[in-house]
Amino acid sequence: RACHAGERNAPFRIGTSLWGIVNQRKAAHPGFNYSSALKAKGGTWSYRELADYLNNPRKFAPGTSMAFVGIASYRRMADLLAYLRTLSDDPAPLPN
Repeated sequence: RACHAGERNAPFRIGTSLWGIVNQRKAAHPGFNYSSALKAKGGTWSYRELADYLNNPRKFAPGTSMAFVGIASYRRMADLLAYLRTLSDDPAPLPN
């Protein structure tokens, strides 16, 4: 909560709002200064890519400006992805 808001249209904190992050284009919030490393990834955030990024941000996008060290616990990651799914009016289905 210190770095990212979860509400729709919330102002930037250290990072952007995570509202609707699943299936959203990477590095796409207008007006936010994303690292070139994250901009270069391209595509949209799937659950798999979010898990890879949140497990080890610096490995996923070398040069990222995200200071978070990552989540190693599968249970904590599953809980976080389930939470991120709630931040949407039309949640993407969880993968099998």
